[in-house]
Amino acid sequence: MSSHDSASSPARGVIAAFLCYLAWGLVPLFWKELGSVDALELIAHRHVWSLVFLAGVLTCLGGWPEAVRALRTPRDLAINAASSLLLTINWLIYVWAVNRGQVIECSLGYFLVPLLNVTLGRLVLHETLRPLQGAAVAAAAIGVGLLVFRLGHVPWIALGLAGSFGFYGLLRKRSPLGPLTGLAVETALLTPLAGGWLLWKAAHGSGALGHSDARVTTLVFSTGVVTAIPLLLFAYGARRLRLTTLGLLQYTAPTCQFLLGWLVYRETFTRDRAWAFVLIWSGLACYSLDAWLTQRRTPSG
Repeated sequence: MSSHDSASSPARGVIAAFLCYLAWGLVPLFWKELGSVDALELIAHRHVWSLVFLAGVLTCLGGWPEAVRALRTPRDLAINAASSLLLTINWLIYVWAVNRGQVIECSLGYFLVPLLNVTLGRLVLHETLRPLQGAAVAAAAIGVGLLVFRLGHVPWIALGLAGSFGFYGLLRKRSPLGPLTGLAVETALLTPLAGGWLLWKAAHGSGALGHSDARVTTLVFSTGVVTAIPLLLFAYGARRLRLTTLGLLQYTAPTCQFLLGWLVYRETFTRDRAWAFVLIWSGLACYSLDAWLTQRRTPSG
C-alpha cells in the first residue's frame, strides 16, 4: 500500500462510517413510507430480501465458505440463532415504534446502547468499570428513573431496543463471523419461517405484495438494500478506524432520529423528557471522555 493510500484509508473509513450511521439515523423516513404495512410483515420481508441481497454480495466476495462453516458448527449455529432472534426483536420493536410516532423514544434507546454495553461488560464479562464509565452508567440510570417517575411509565420501547441490541452485540462478540457474513447467517436462519409466513399471507390475499400500489411494492423489495448497504459501509469503516473514533461517530444515528422525531414529526418533547435526555447525554459525554483518555494512554502500533 502506498503512503498516500495509507494516509487516506482512515479518511475513507470516517466517510464510510459516517454515511452508515447517517443512513441508520434517517431510516425512519423509509419506514414511515411503509406505515400501511404491518410491522411483523415488514420484518419478514426484511429477512427475505436482505438474504437475497447478501447472497449476491457473498457470492461476489467469496464469503460462502465461512457462512457454511458457521451453519455446520453447533456452537456457532447456536450463537447465531440466538443473535438472529435478538436482531429480529430489535427490528420489530423499532419499525413498530417508528410507525406509532415514537421516533424520539427510539433515539433514546440507541443513545443508551453504549452505556448498556459498558454495564454488560461489567456484569457478564467481568470487565473493570472505570470511574468515568461508572459515572456515565449512573447518569443514564438516573435519566431513565426520571422518565419512569415523572411520566408514570417504563420507557419500554427505548429499553427494549437498547436491551435487544446490547445483548445482540454481546453475542456477536462471541461469534467468529464478520459483520457481513454474520448478518447473512442470521437472516438465513429465520428466512424459512419468514418466507413461509409471507407465502401463507399471499395465499390468503392479505400480504402487501400484490395488494399494494407500485410505490409500496418497490419499497418492500428495497428493505434488503436498506438493511445491507449501511452494514457494508460499517464493515468498511470499522476496518480502517480506531474503536474510539467509531464510537463517537455512532451518535450520529440516534441524533438524527431525535431531530427527525422532534423537528419533522413534531413528537411531544416535554420538560421532564428533556431533563432525562440531558442526564443520558451527560453520561455519554463521560463515556466518550473516558474512551478518548484511554486511547491517549494506549501506545499506538
